[in-house]
Amino acid sequence: MAPSLNNGYILCWAALLDFWLGDPWSWLHPVQVMGAAIAAGQQFIFGLGQRIPMSATTQRLYFRISGGLLAWGIILGTGGVSWLLVAGGERLWPGLGFVISVILLASCWAGRSLRAAAVDVLTPWQQGDLITARDRLSRYVGRDTANLGAGEILRAVLETVTENATDGVFAPLFYAGLGCLIPGLGPVPLAMAYKAASTLDSMIGYRRFPYADLGWVAAKTEDVLTWFPCRLVVLSLLLWAQNPRQAWEICCRDAPLDPSPNAGWSECAYAVVLGVQMGGENYYQGERKVKPLLGEPKQPMTVGTIEQALNLTRWLSLAWLLLLVGILGLRHLFELNVSG
Repeated sequence: MAPSLNNGYILCWAALLDFWLGDPWSWLHPVQVMGAAIAAGQQFIFGLGQRIPMSATTQRLYFRISGGLLAWGIILGTGGVSWLLVAGGERLWPGLGFVISVILLASCWAGRSLRAAAVDVLTPWQQGDLITARDRLSRYVGRDTANLGAGEILRAVLETVTENATDGVFAPLFYAGLGCLIPGLGPVPLAMAYKAASTLDSMIGYRRFPYADLGWVAAKTEDVLTWFPCRLVVLSLLLWAQNPRQAWEICCRDAPLDPSPNAGWSECAYAVVLGVQMGGENYYQGERKVKPLLGEPKQPMTVGTIEQALNLTRWLSLAWLLLLVGILGLRHLFELNVSG
């Protein structure tokens, strides 16, 4: 099969697999393998650092360098191993590489998982069981949830599904598409490498010692890799706004106030399109942090708002997928004309 057509089929089947199956908790997931490798590398770095006498300045430099080596080792290693799995599978048995590609690529997308997480929290919330809703929410967010009121639970869910839509759905799709355009690469290696960068950021990309140094390269790498796909998401979302120009102005006003170069833009774009306001006071391990307000509160935040956000993610990701498949189809026709 022609490479462009083959890649298009892989994208479509992977999207269907994520839509149908998602990420079952009982199954081994590539992110778990990445996480185990990151944890092992982190323990090795900590252990070696404890055995070598260092000044505070040298220790910070040690964590920066070793953390950078860990980050790029995991990112490049993940991309390389995934390429070898696909190529080796295809060499072992025709069609096996295709199956491996579909499975690995589907694991990079979190569309169904985001929806399942939201439903997991909102089901007890709608039943008035805020204790269970808070407990379940704590599985998915970093903020303290024990004392959240009903409205704050909704805000936490909405902020989570809108922030993670970029790095959990759109950015992996973007890098899969980019890989399709590189001869001999295919959609899997770049998408898996991005997933590794995202996992690194979530595990060691903290701002407290020693992770501020150990995870510095990981956090900056994830920021850079997410920057362009995030802006494409914002521009795509604003097409749904009643007044795209005004929506863009609000995003330019509010999103840069967020300390994250990407999360604020993603959340703000959703907030503007949905007509709600995100941000405000949060607590992390008892420490109060106030995030900037994003968007304007034109209407109250409800369960329906979260459902709208999830549907926006689904339909927009489908539009991106169809666009990619269309580009690959045109590329296939061009290759046929050139060869003919």
